[in-house]
Amino acid sequence: MSAPTTYQVHATARPGGEAAVTAGSTTVAIDAAWDEPPSGSPGPAELLAGAFAACLLKNLARCRGLIGFDYEDAEVTVTARRQDAPPRFVEISYALRVRTAEPARRVDLAHQNLRKFGTVFNTLAAVCEVRGTVEAVPPVG
Repeated sequence: MSAPTTYQVHATARPGGEAAVTAGSTTVAIDAAWDEPPSGSPGPAELLAGAFAACLLKNLARCRGLIGFDYEDAEVTVTARRQDAPPRFVEISYALRVRTAEPARRVDLAHQNLRKFGTVFNTLAAVCEVRGTVEAVPPVG
């Protein structure tokens, strides 16, 4: 068994909520204000949903390399639902649309791979309900 992979981000904040997180070579403004109007920047919940979306898309690319799943493009909408007491996420749902000519059985195989091999997917599925769909859309022209 190989050693775990380590990931690291760096974040900064000032009183009033001005904040940013740096991951890799990209810095993203984030909303870290408390009891203030939304800043328009993503907060922790949106960042978590974004990490889940990125996990799905990265693993779709993995399917392309591993099983030869061919697609033109993909888009995903992720919805995260949380409760207040105790504060936690109770459900993550997703709708992934993939522009592909692959047959339905291959789309299902790709979806199985997304559920089985996604690190963020499996981490969240261990603590809340995760459900979603993959829809194949015919290629353009």
